[in-house]
Amino acid sequence: MTRLPLLFLDIDGVLIPFGPGMTVGRRGREEWQDGGNPQLAKVDRSLGDRLAALPCELVWASAWMEEANEVVAPLLGLPALPVTELPAEDDAPLHWKTRALVAAAGGRPFVWVDDEIGQLDRVWVARHHPGSALLHRVDPSTGLTGRDLGLIGAWLRRFPA
Repeated sequence: MTRLPLLFLDIDGVLIPFGPGMTVGRRGREEWQDGGNPQLAKVDRSLGDRLAALPCELVWASAWMEEANEVVAPLLGLPALPVTELPAEDDAPLHWKTRALVAAAGGRPFVWVDDEIGQLDRVWVARHHPGSALLHRVDPSTGLTGRDLGLIGAWLRRFPA
């Protein structure tokens, strides 16, 4: 049986667009990752159905960790998703998630959707991941769009279900 590709999904800047000049550092996440976060009003609730329709296994890849299932998944109408174990430390200049996502993929094809993907991450993944990978950077000022989902869906459909 063929396993579906993985889709590692970030939240901040992807599902919660930042808009001009807004950023969130890794400090103070306790206040940010909460159901009372006013930025959650920016989440496009139609994304849940569109993400669920993609031929992949959705996996959270966010500093929200388990709070993603408690706060964000219900907003999108998604079930609880697996959560990628991410390191606590920065891995600069490589993105702090890159090594963990490649390890979690275990050679399976994957898409990583994030607003902080850089060229160094692309090169590192190409050298260290034996399977196919699409590192898709989302514009944090708009978040995930229909165009992004179209590109991701087209890439995912290359793999037999």
